[in-house]
Amino acid sequence: MSQTIFGLTGQIALVTGAGRGMGVGIARMLGRLGAKVVVNDFYAERAEETVAELRKEGIDAFAAPADITDYQQVAAMVAKVTEEIGAIDILVSNAGVPTDGMGYKKFLESTPDDWQKFVDLNMFGLMNACHATVPGMVERGYGRVIAITSESWRAGLPMGIAAYAASKAGAVGFIRHLAAETGRSGITVNALSLGTMNNWDSDALAKKTCFVPRAGSPDDVGAGVAYFASKEASWVTGQVLPLNGGSLTA
Repeated sequence: MSQTIFGLTGQIALVTGAGRGMGVGIARMLGRLGAKVVVNDFYAERAEETVAELRKEGIDAFAAPADITDYQQVAAMVAKVTEEIGAIDILVSNAGVPTDGMGYKKFLESTPDDWQKFVDLNMFGLMNACHATVPGMVERGYGRVIAITSESWRAGLPMGIAAYAASKAGAVGFIRHLAAETGRSGITVNALSLGTMNNWDSDALAKKTCFVPRAGSPDDVGAGVAYFASKEASWVTGQVLPLNGGSLTA
């Protein structure tokens, strides 16, 4: 009997920040490939709404609200998921925008409080989720970790997002080191680096800057995650895949 390429049947995937936007696309794609999908979001109602939407499509989905920047909440969430649903095989660290929004500010006009929220979410949020889930993967000899980062870490932009970009660069450094620590235990750790996405009024910019003249979509992100999550990608780790329509090629 032939196996479906990129099939994830029988696996359990936790997607953080999956109550909206790119996270929904990731959860939907993993679910369509057969995974049981655990939808995390800071807001419980948003997680529940996404789960209801996915279940209407026949996807096995579960809500797991928690503040990903709070290690104790993350550890409790993972313990509950493991007990009630099963061991987590795939972690997608997608949460990336603070609850109060991006708050675009030039660095010299910002304060340490402005910086902290990005570091807490994009670095410590990723580290919290990995620290809670990866030991179980190591124990079982199998796991996939995918971090969602941003092309802002690769190119300077006058947009007032220096702290955000720095936190995303930190996430890239972290996944490379975690990949080095866990590769011999059957774990792969990779990142998708997103360019101009359609979660804001971005089409005009994308048409000017991307070889493929459109903004990226949740489906695009879901497809990239599906590859990294698959058994077919078992020899890919410590890598960053640009998903940017060709806006950056170096």
